[in-house]
Amino acid sequence: MVKYLDETLDRTFAALSDPTRRALLARLGKKDGLSVSELAAPFPISLPAIMKHLDVLDDAGLIVREKTGRTVSCRLTAQPMEQAMNWLNRYAQFWSESFDHLAAFVEDKPWSTQSPAPPNAQTKVQASHSRAGSARGRKRSSPPGRKHRS
Repeated sequence: MVKYLDETLDRTFAALSDPTRRALLARLGKKDGLSVSELAAPFPISLPAIMKHLDVLDDAGLIVREKTGRTVSCRLTAQPMEQAMNWLNRYAQFWSESFDHLAAFVEDKPWSTQSPAPPNAQTKVQASHSRAGSARGRKRSSPPGRKHRS
Protein backbone atom coordinates (compact mmCIF):
# COMPACT_ATOMS: atom_id res chain seq x y z
CA MET A 1 0.00 0.00 0.00
CA VAL A 2 1.26 3.46 -0.86
CA LYS A 3 1.81 5.79 2.07
CA TYR A 4 0.64 9.35 1.59
CA LEU A 5 1.80 12.32 3.59
CA ASP A 6 -1.41 13.71 5.00
CA GLU A 7 0.09 17.17 5.40
CA THR A 8 1.08 17.32 1.73
CA LEU A 9 -2.35 16.15 0.60
CA ASP A 10 -4.06 18.60 2.95
CA ARG A 11 -2.10 21.51 1.53
CA THR A 12 -2.69 20.37 -2.05
CA PHE A 13 -6.45 20.01 -1.64
CA ALA A 14 -6.67 23.25 0.35
CA ALA A 15 -4.82 25.09 -2.42
CA LEU A 16 -7.05 23.54 -5.10
CA SER A 17 -10.23 24.40 -3.20
CA ASP A 18 -10.19 28.04 -4.34
CA PRO A 19 -11.42 28.88 -7.88
CA THR A 20 -8.93 31.73 -8.31
CA ARG A 21 -6.01 29.44 -7.49
CA ARG A 22 -7.35 26.79 -9.88
CA ALA A 23 -7.60 29.45 -12.59
CA LEU A 24 -4.02 30.54 -11.91
CA LEU A 25 -2.87 26.93 -12.27
CA ALA A 26 -4.87 26.56 -15.48
CA ARG A 27 -3.15 29.62 -16.92
CA LEU A 28 0.23 28.18 -15.98
CA GLY A 29 -0.78 24.88 -17.55
CA LYS A 30 -1.35 26.64 -20.87
CA LYS A 31 1.79 28.76 -20.74
CA ASP A 32 4.54 28.01 -18.26
CA GLY A 33 6.88 30.70 -16.95
CA LEU A 34 4.40 33.60 -16.79
CA SER A 35 5.34 36.62 -14.74
CA VAL A 36 3.20 37.52 -11.74
CA SER A 37 1.89 40.58 -13.62
CA GLU A 38 0.92 38.44 -16.62
CA LEU A 39 -0.80 35.95 -14.32
CA ALA A 40 -2.71 38.71 -12.51
CA ALA A 41 -3.83 40.58 -15.65
CA PRO A 42 -7.21 38.85 -16.31
CA PHE A 43 -8.32 38.78 -12.67
CA PRO A 44 -10.51 41.52 -11.15
CA ILE A 45 -8.58 41.43 -7.87
CA SER A 46 -5.56 43.35 -6.64
CA LEU A 47 -1.96 42.30 -7.18
CA PRO A 48 -1.45 41.77 -3.40
CA ALA A 49 -4.44 39.36 -3.43
CA ILE A 50 -2.88 37.45 -6.35
CA MET A 51 0.40 37.32 -4.41
CA LYS A 52 -1.42 35.74 -1.44
CA HIS A 53 -2.92 33.12 -3.75
CA LEU A 54 0.52 32.44 -5.21
CA ASP A 55 1.92 32.05 -1.67
CA VAL A 56 -0.66 29.33 -0.97
CA LEU A 57 0.15 27.57 -4.25
CA ASP A 58 3.89 27.85 -3.50
CA ASP A 59 3.45 26.49 0.05
CA ALA A 60 1.54 23.52 -1.40
CA GLY A 61 4.40 22.91 -3.85
CA LEU A 62 2.13 23.40 -6.86
CA ILE A 63 4.21 26.24 -8.31
CA VAL A 64 7.82 27.40 -8.23
CA ARG A 65 8.68 31.10 -8.39
CA GLU A 66 11.90 32.30 -9.96
CA LYS A 67 13.22 35.84 -9.80
CA THR A 68 15.17 37.22 -12.71
CA GLY A 69 16.10 40.86 -12.08
CA ARG A 70 12.87 42.55 -11.04
CA THR A 71 10.59 40.00 -12.69
CA VAL A 72 9.16 37.03 -10.79
CA SER A 73 7.95 34.22 -13.01
CA CYS A 74 5.96 31.14 -12.00
CA ARG A 75 6.14 27.57 -13.20
CA LEU A 76 3.74 24.71 -12.54
CA THR A 77 5.08 21.68 -10.62
CA ALA A 78 3.30 18.37 -10.92
CA GLN A 79 4.43 16.21 -7.99
CA PRO A 80 1.79 17.30 -5.41
CA MET A 81 -0.98 16.90 -7.98
CA GLU A 82 0.35 13.46 -8.91
CA GLN A 83 0.12 12.43 -5.24
CA ALA A 84 -3.44 13.79 -5.05
CA MET A 85 -4.41 11.97 -8.26
CA ASN A 86 -2.96 8.70 -6.92
CA TRP A 87 -4.99 9.17 -3.74
CA LEU A 88 -8.17 9.90 -5.74
CA ASN A 89 -7.53 7.01 -8.14
CA ARG A 90 -7.39 4.58 -5.23
CA TYR A 91 -10.93 5.59 -4.28
CA ALA A 92 -12.10 5.61 -7.89
CA GLN A 93 -10.88 2.02 -8.20
CA PHE A 94 -12.72 1.09 -4.99
CA TRP A 95 -16.00 2.57 -6.25
CA SER A 96 -15.59 1.06 -9.69
CA GLU A 97 -15.11 -2.40 -8.19
CA SER A 98 -18.08 -1.85 -5.84
CA PHE A 99 -20.33 -0.87 -8.74
CA ASP A 100 -19.11 -3.86 -10.76
CA HIS A 101 -20.03 -6.18 -7.87
CA LEU A 102 -23.42 -4.50 -7.56
CA ALA A 103 -24.08 -4.83 -11.30
CA ALA A 104 -23.12 -8.52 -11.19
CA PHE A 105 -25.44 -9.06 -8.23
CA VAL A 106 -28.36 -7.30 -9.92
CA GLU A 107 -27.87 -9.16 -13.21
CA ASP A 108 -27.75 -12.55 -11.46
CA LYS A 109 -30.95 -12.07 -9.43
CA PRO A 110 -34.30 -12.82 -11.11
CA TRP A 111 -36.62 -9.92 -10.35
CA SER A 112 -40.38 -10.24 -10.25
CA THR A 113 -42.53 -7.42 -11.65
CA GLN A 114 -45.18 -8.04 -8.98
CA SER A 115 -44.56 -7.28 -5.37
CA PRO A 116 -44.89 -10.36 -3.18
CA ALA A 117 -47.94 -10.57 -0.92
CA PRO A 118 -47.24 -10.42 2.81
CA PRO A 119 -47.41 -13.80 4.56
CA ASN A 120 -50.64 -12.93 6.44
CA ALA A 121 -52.39 -10.94 3.74
CA GLN A 122 -55.86 -11.91 5.06
CA THR A 123 -55.34 -10.59 8.58
CA LYS A 124 -55.90 -6.90 9.21
CA VAL A 125 -53.73 -5.15 11.69
CA GLN A 126 -55.55 -2.92 14.18
CA ALA A 127 -54.00 -0.20 16.24
CA SER A 128 -54.15 -0.74 19.97
CA HIS A 129 -56.88 1.13 21.81
CA SER A 130 -54.40 2.96 23.99
CA ARG A 131 -52.57 4.41 20.97
CA ALA A 132 -55.77 5.33 19.16
CA GLY A 133 -57.05 7.16 22.23
CA SER A 134 -53.86 9.10 22.81
CA ALA A 135 -53.64 10.23 19.18
CA ARG A 136 -57.13 11.78 19.36
CA GLY A 137 -56.48 13.69 22.55
CA ARG A 138 -53.20 15.31 21.45
CA LYS A 139 -52.91 19.09 21.34
CA ARG A 140 -51.07 20.70 18.48
CA SER A 141 -48.11 22.85 19.33
CA SER A 142 -48.01 26.35 17.93
CA PRO A 143 -45.04 27.60 15.91
CA PRO A 144 -42.22 29.24 17.90
CA GLY A 145 -42.97 32.83 18.88
CA ARG A 146 -46.75 32.50 18.56
CA LYS A 147 -49.21 31.90 21.32
CA HIS A 148 -51.88 29.26 20.94
CA ARG A 149 -55.38 30.74 20.62
CA SER A 150 -58.23 28.73 22.07
